[in-house]
Amino acid sequence: MDVISVIRAKRDRQTLTPEQIDWVIDAYTRGAVADEQMSALAMAILLNGMDRAEISRWTAAMINSGERMDFSSLPRPTADKHSTGGVGDKITLPLAPLVAACGAAVPQLSGRGLGHTGGTLDKLESIPGWRALLSNAEMMDVLRDVGAVICAAGDGLAPADKKLYALRDVTGTVEAIPLIASSIMSKKIAEGTGSLVLDVKVGSGAFMKNVDDARELARTMVGLGTDHGVKTVALLTDMSTPLGLTAGNALEVRESVEVLAGGGPADVVELTLALAREMLDAAGLPDADPAAALADGRAMDAWRRMIAAQGGDPDAKLPVAREQHVVTAESTGRLTRLDAYGVGVAAWRLGAGRARKEDPVQAGAGVELHAKPGDEVTAGQPLMTLHTDTPEAFDYALAALTDAVEIGGDHTPPPLLIDRIA
Repeated sequence: MDVISVIRAKRDRQTLTPEQIDWVIDAYTRGAVADEQMSALAMAILLNGMDRAEISRWTAAMINSGERMDFSSLPRPTADKHSTGGVGDKITLPLAPLVAACGAAVPQLSGRGLGHTGGTLDKLESIPGWRALLSNAEMMDVLRDVGAVICAAGDGLAPADKKLYALRDVTGTVEAIPLIASSIMSKKIAEGTGSLVLDVKVGSGAFMKNVDDARELARTMVGLGTDHGVKTVALLTDMSTPLGLTAGNALEVRESVEVLAGGGPADVVELTLALAREMLDAAGLPDADPAAALADGRAMDAWRRMIAAQGGDPDAKLPVAREQHVVTAESTGRLTRLDAYGVGVAAWRLGAGRARKEDPVQAGAGVELHAKPGDEVTAGQPLMTLHTDTPEAFDYALAALTDAVEIGGDHTPPPLLIDRIA
């Protein structure tokens, strides 16, 4: 078999055979297929698509490129959650300990931010002492003791995806739905969770800008989970406005702790509870009440134990940026738009995110919101506060917000929960 014939087949809109898929993924992982050749194949997939059988086989080949984890020895059923990424999306932080407090085990393998979307590991690393890198044995110990762990995926998990993801990022093929779906699901299936809930974001701050594309991605991923024996459900959720009132690292940790303490912004609480109910139902615990676990302190107890088990100090003061700049309303009226993408880019430029995976991030940087769409504001009222250690970044961040805010007129906010696919 040779890579040219595989590229030509997909270029000419043919269905790749299982043998072609197995071979090309294995050969690329070993280095026998060059980056420029896999780039050509990825572009052909972006342009011509794949059917369900092709995507399922492609996903299986990426899973088989590395190790598979096994949680069958745990005394609890396992449930995991994955978000396709957004602005202010700190849901994993309160969600994992909340679901653990209700009786499931949550092996949450998370990633870092890139561009305008935040990364769960970057947020948690703002807690003094907390560490993302755990061995498989350490991960199992935390799961047995606490019931929830949030950590980085090991190098042995779907290494083909790690290599292909980096290539897609620099070749304009990130948006290919077959490749997005197989990338996400290969890692989640190899992780070994018994059930999976997907939070597929829709809107300006998401990778999927419209509902039709998001629904197609969700259906593709749910199908992949089903094909590989993982009970999978997806929620489509709005990402036209940032989630909650913060976008940053330590800022979002602080807001997550507020939710675990029984407070926090209404949209963050709503989505956390919706995803928790789906995870518990998928894990076979439909009678568990996550709202009660938030109210009575069990979720907060699980959070504190989880952070401490990974070396963090749950009582430590979180980092605060050295410089702040307040953005005020230019007129009086109803705030009708606060664009998630603009806020995400501003937070990134302030130092909360990175342009390349190796770039450092500032723990205290980000954007703090003082109003959300639907709120009445007056001229001169603070709309948001920008936080950074590098004040020279303020002008660059403000440029991202130029068209992000609209005041005046009627406002009908989109629903936070758009659809459910199972």
